[in-house]
Order: sequence, then C-alpha cells, then structure tokens
Amino acid sequence: MANRERNERVQIMLSREELRAIDNFRYSNRLPTRAAAFREALRRGLKAGGKSLSLGVQSRDFGVLEQRHQQRKHRK
Repeated sequence: MANRERNERVQIMLSREELRAIDNFRYSNRLPTRAAAFREALRRGLKAGGKSLSLGVQSRDFGVLEQRHQQRKHRK
C-alpha cells in the first residue's frame, strides 16, 4: 500500500449545481469518492495550466503531485 500523507483538510462551500457537477464527474469517471473526484478535477485543471501531475488508478492513488507518483513507482 502506498504511504500517502494527507495531513491537510480543506473545506469548501458549494452550490447545489456545483456539487451536482462534481457528483456527475465522479460517476462518469467511476471515481470511488467525492474526495477522489475533487482530486482528479484538481489534477486535470492543474495539468491544463501546464503543471505535470500524477495519474491515479485506485482511490488510494489519487493524488496531485507527480513526485509522489514517481516515488511509488520506484518502490515496486
């Protein structure tokens, strides 16, 4: 199992429409949780802005920073 530190909590307020959009994104991409959907949407948004990011394949692998993805690949 990947050793991921997620020590920071971010709380946001959403409108019903925004939450519905996240839920639709989650279900259409078969993501396991809303948190995974937010992380994937964030990853895609940052990537569109020119940032290099990781590609998660399981819920525990959904992260934002490529550095952690690289570390995980070297442990296998």
